[in-house]
Amino acid sequence: MFLSRRDTQAEYFDAERPPEEIAAFYASLNAVNRLFGFADPFNRLMPKFLGEPACRRLSILDLGGGDGFLSKLLSLSAKRRGWDWRVINLDLRLQALSLAAGNLNVAGSALALPFGDASIDVVIASQMTHHFEDDEVLLHLREAWRVARVAVFFSDLHRNAVLYSLLWLVLRIGPYPRSFYLDALQSVRRAWRIDELQRLATRAGMVGVRVQLYFGARVLLQARKQP
Repeated sequence: MFLSRRDTQAEYFDAERPPEEIAAFYASLNAVNRLFGFADPFNRLMPKFLGEPACRRLSILDLGGGDGFLSKLLSLSAKRRGWDWRVINLDLRLQALSLAAGNLNVAGSALALPFGDASIDVVIASQMTHHFEDDEVLLHLREAWRVARVAVFFSDLHRNAVLYSLLWLVLRIGPYPRSFYLDALQSVRRAWRIDELQRLATRAGMVGVRVQLYFGARVLLQARKQP
C-alpha cells in the first residue's frame, strides 16, 4: 500500500552537490517552509511544553540547521517576547553553513555531537531526522538526549497521502528546480508515522518521550529530562 512503509532511498541533496545547487536548494526550501509555517511548532508549542518562565533564557542547539533560517526565525520570535535565546546552528556541510551569515554556526555531525553532556538547554531538529536510516536515528536521538540539559523537541514530516498530494500540487505550481521537487516528495516517503518514531525513541533510551501528530502534516517528538 502507498506510503505504508518508510522508504529508504536517499534524497538527491543527501550527497555533496555544487555550491550553486546548494544555494538554490535552500532558497526553495525556505520558501516552502515559510508557506507551511515550519517554525510554528517551536514558537507555539515549545514554550507550552517547557513553561514560559523557563523560556526567558535558553541555549538551543538546532541539528541539521543548514543555512540557519530556523535559527534566525526563533531568535527573532524570542526577542519580540523579551526572551534571550542563544541558538546554535549545527550542520555537517560547510557549504550550507557558508549561507548562514550572522548565525552562531558549528560544523558537526548530528550522530556525534561536539558538545558535552547536558551542555545545551534544548536540542531541536526540524525535518531532518527522516534523512537517517533507523540505526542512525538511534545514534541521533541518543546524542540529542545526551547533550540536552532540559529537553529535546523534534519536528518532522508525517508520512501520509494527503501531505504528499498537497506538496505535489504546491511544487507543481511553483517555480522549483526538479531536483528539489523530487527530494521534497521523497522526504514524505521517508518520513514518519507516530509509532515508528516512538519506538525508536524508546530504544534510544529517551525517558518520558511523547510523539504526537501536529495538524496532520508533522510528527512532534518531545522529551523532558527530570530535574
